[in-house]
Amino acid sequence: MNLHDDPQLAELLESSVSVALVGASPKPWRDSYAVMAYLIEQGFQVTPINPNFAGQQLLGQTIVARLADCPNPIDLVDIFRNSDDAGAVVDDAIEHRHRLGLKAVWMQLGVVNQPAAERAAAAGLSVVMNRCPKIEIPRLGLPPKQGSLRPLVKA
Repeated sequence: MNLHDDPQLAELLESSVSVALVGASPKPWRDSYAVMAYLIEQGFQVTPINPNFAGQQLLGQTIVARLADCPNPIDLVDIFRNSDDAGAVVDDAIEHRHRLGLKAVWMQLGVVNQPAAERAAAAGLSVVMNRCPKIEIPRLGLPPKQGSLRPLVKA
């Protein structure tokens, strides 16, 4: 199901606790870094994914190489890859959805891959494209998760 309206987006964000951030960067000037910092500040559990930095620490979390390496359940996969590369990430999400308990794939601003979105929806995952949770959470007026450590880091 492609999520387009505010109540659906709010429900997804409110019901999600854990996020796998694919394309996470340890470079503070990158958007993925700022979004990860914001999600942590809002109380999400974030697993950064980037094969180039696997095993390193990013904002207190260990970077893993791929979605298959996520040690904990994941509600939402946030994709910081280009539109073409997003397809492979979505396919990985579909493959590991049951083990991870995955509910949705979220493609960041500028990332649109309709065939991948259709595959994800056909596999029972919700899909968000061309949006950013760092923008959507405050726009929707969503409060931080209970027990969040904010402010943990500055975005």
